[in-house]
Amino acid sequence: MQHSTASAGLIAPNEDFDFMFGRWSVLHRRLKNRLVDCQEWERFEGVSETRPILGGTGNLEDNHIHLPGGAYRAVALRSFDEASGLWSIWWLDGRAPHQLDTPVKGRFEHETGAFLADDFLEGRPIKVRFLWIRGAEPRWEQAFSADGGESWETNWTMTFSRLAG
Repeated sequence: MQHSTASAGLIAPNEDFDFMFGRWSVLHRRLKNRLVDCQEWERFEGVSETRPILGGTGNLEDNHIHLPGGAYRAVALRSFDEASGLWSIWWLDGRAPHQLDTPVKGRFEHETGAFLADDFLEGRPIKVRFLWIRGAEPRWEQAFSADGGESWETNWTMTFSRLAG
């Protein structure tokens, strides 16, 4: 199992997401339509707060998302599996409170974490990829592939700015 690195030295894999603990202002950028060659992006804001759970081997990210059509709440639930060295990330959207999305699974290599899953979009199979990029303003990207991962369409990005307190 490879360990991630940070400027302060090695980070234990179960601490990969510790950089997200705290409160954040979030700038969202999202394609209006997915996997149809759409070039129209919408921008909106949000607030996020992440805290550890499961004795430090998981974390919960609580999101308040201000979509142009109305605000909603959602959470990202992350857990680390010591045996495989992989993180699993689930998404729970408050507008569909009984449905967890298919988890993406992966790990960090240096400053970037890549997480993948097989899923469906409007009944057709797709691959989903989350990228997490560490830094002073962390960034998350979601991309879909309709061709088995040969090409990717980034359809949602989030840039985080730390809030005081």
